[in-house]
Amino acid sequence: MALSAKEKERFLRAVEEDREFRLALMGLLGMKEILERIIRLEERFARLEERQQKLEERFARLEERFAILEERQQRLEERFAELEEKFARIEERQMRLEERQQKLEERFARVEEELRDLRRVVAVIGHRFGVISESAFRQAMRYVVEEALGAGKVEKVVIRDEEGIVYGHPSIVEVDVLVKDRKHVLIEVKSRVSRSDVAEIYRIGELYRKVKGVRPELLIVGGLIDPDAYGLAAKLGVEIVPVVRDTGP
Repeated sequence: MALSAKEKERFLRAVEEDREFRLALMGLLGMKEILERIIRLEERFARLEERQQKLEERFARLEERFAILEERQQRLEERFAELEEKFARIEERQMRLEERQQKLEERFARVEEELRDLRRVVAVIGHRFGVISESAFRQAMRYVVEEALGAGKVEKVVIRDEEGIVYGHPSIVEVDVLVKDRKHVLIEVKSRVSRSDVAEIYRIGELYRKVKGVRPELLIVGGLIDPDAYGLAAKLGVEIVPVVRDTGP
């Protein structure tokens, strides 16, 4: 309700002249401001409570999702543990299979070696009694040469012995030679090795050295070896490789 001009004049005069009225008015005005501030604070507090409630609701949803994730993680860990256990069992079975395979391979290698030695013995006996030819015997003994010298190409070399170094008279001498890493190896394959065979390859080596200018190594691969042949071979630097090695009992 609006005041008239006289009422306003009386009101202003009262404010100027009446100290108590003036103080009461000032207090009333201050209380109103305080009330307004309280109202604004209550409104802000209400908004804060609303925001807090929303945050609590979001937090509750997050906790629920976290609980679901924890449950899923636990299931995954259980499945992973089961897979690890299965994998451990598979590895154990694989190790057992590998051990069995290794034993079988070792047995197969022994059998193969025994069969190879048997073939060599048969070749020696067959050549000794004229059942197989010299070329067939040499072919059967090629594995012994490979074991002694490693892989390499063996070539037949023909040398003219004008001075009779080998046989005491001029002759044509044939010998198998393997050249590997600048090393020359003279090879003789015999069904039976005697002292005379050792002396013969030694003389062939001397002829080879004189003609080719290279001192060769000397090797005899033999089936039956006379005991005294080893002694002479050691003196002359000739290596004797038996067809079948004595592996003991």
